Amino acid sequence: MSTITPPPPVRAAVAPPRASAARRGSALLSRHRRLRLGLLLSAPLVWLGLVYIVALVALLVTAFWSVDSFTGEITQSWTLDNIVTVITGSLYQTVTVRTVGVALAVTLIDVAIALPIAFFMAKVASPRMQRILVIAVLTPLWASYLVKAYAWRSVLSQDGILNWFLQPFGGETPGYGLPATIITLSYLWLPYVILPIYAGLDRVPDSLLEASGDLGGKTWSTLRLIVLPIIWPAIIAGSIFSFSLSLGDYITVNIVGGANQMLGNLVYTNVGAANNLPLAAAIALIPIVIIFGYLALVRRTGALDNL
Repeated sequence: MSTITPPPPVRAAVAPPRASAARRGSALLSRHRRLRLGLLLSAPLVWLGLVYIVALVALLVTAFWSVDSFTGEITQSWTLDNIVTVITGSLYQTVTVRTVGVALAVTLIDVAIALPIAFFMAKVASPRMQRILVIAVLTPLWASYLVKAYAWRSVLSQDGILNWFLQPFGGETPGYGLPATIITLSYLWLPYVILPIYAGLDRVPDSLLEASGDLGGKTWSTLRLIVLPIIWPAIIAGSIFSFSLSLGDYITVNIVGGANQMLGNLVYTNVGAANNLPLAAAIALIPIVIIFGYLALVRRTGALDNL
């Protein structure tokens, strides 16, 4: 007995998707990679331009204004008096040299401390120990800036733990002043120097160090001739953080610096007590110019790629 095969079901025709504006826009973005990237970066770039670049331009403009000596109000008339005062004034020259000296000292100390720590983290410690050490380096960043600065004030005081520890050996605490400022700033910015150097050392192949050892290279020769040139951009990247942050700091020197002043203190004083915003803006241009000059010098080293 033959069976009758039923005819296949009739399928309803599926209508093509409607060409909506969203679909056309999606197709356009899928074909143009640069347009997609530009739209993705437009919001943060606009925010950066408004908050950072416009603020710098406003600061530059304010430096060319003046303050009425009778009313204390800002006069929006163009003048170079503030710039000339900052450049030629002996006070500002002395404070600028002191600030740059403190920033350089902090940077050198941090690099000297960060190099062995970063090398141990990247090339000696086990993977588990690496994670522990990274957390240990990052942990001080979670504490308040003021808490850490005042903690060092307590340590460096005449009744502090440092003086108690050094007295049996005939030493004493440096007290408050530029040495205390350098010590505190070195502690505050050390993690910012360790992490870039650690990242740079982590990218150095272990096989390169083994090859140097197989060829008879000694430890210091390997570090000086092979490792150091490779991680030099990372060292410069870490120095940018410590140098720039020290150059603009004013809180630490107020807490542990004694009677010493830095550029940040002069800016704070003229904005607050003196109520002279144009002069404060002119003083603030000094660290900005120094930082831009430093960035221009290190740009060719590739350090900016390690930030």
